[in-house]
Amino acid sequence: QVRLVESGGGLVQAGGSLRLSCAASGSIYSINTMGWYRQAPERQRELVARMTSAGSTNVLDSVKGRFTISRDNAKNTVYLQMNSLKPEDTAIYYCKADGIRLNGVYGGPYIPDAWGQGTQVTVSS
Repeated sequence: QVRLVESGGGLVQAGGSLRLSCAASGSIYSINTMGWYRQAPERQRELVARMTSAGSTNVLDSVKGRFTISRDNAKNTVYLQMNSLKPEDTAIYYCKADGIRLNGVYGGPYIPDAWGQGTQVTVSS
């Protein structure tokens, strides 16, 4: 019913930049929160940044000042601009959407959350 598709990952040298995009598709009426998580090998998945539809954000301390999250509510798309990348930013980055309301005459179905398939970000030293 809802599909999240990420793009923009790749290989970059330390100090470089990448921009991730995640577009949600389906018969979507609204999405409360959209954001990015990452998981490095042998580490737990962690929140990188997320943004509500009203614009409130949560950002991981270690990326503050380097990563910027933005969102286009009309397009159900979230972006992550990553600057000054470090080797420790290497991970698979996953897009997540929380609080999804689908279209419906009297209010469509509610989906608690959905994940994208992930996109690899590799930062070489």
